[in-house]
Amino acid sequence: MGNLLVIILELAIQVLQIYTFIVLASVIFSWLVAFGVVNAYNPTVRSIYQAISTLTEPALRRIRRYLPDLGAVDISPIVLLLACWFLIRVIAEVLIPQVQALGL
Repeated sequence: MGNLLVIILELAIQVLQIYTFIVLASVIFSWLVAFGVVNAYNPTVRSIYQAISTLTEPALRRIRRYLPDLGAVDISPIVLLLACWFLIRVIAEVLIPQVQALGL
């Protein structure tokens, strides 16, 4: 049972790491669209942007609700990345060793 729980926790770490890359891709993609490097009217670009936004916007929207309005600066991806990194560290350095020590 303990091995199964450790495997589930390691899977959660992998999912969070993939999600951090998706958040970073969302930030970079939004910069490319904002600076006109990427044409947002291209159907392929639009579909990629919509897919990335679909994955990131629900979490970012919740964070933006509690952050003050800073004008054109959006720090919600930074907060989301910090939260993901914090969760990864907690799972890797606290939860997995405790599960292994208890033998659950």
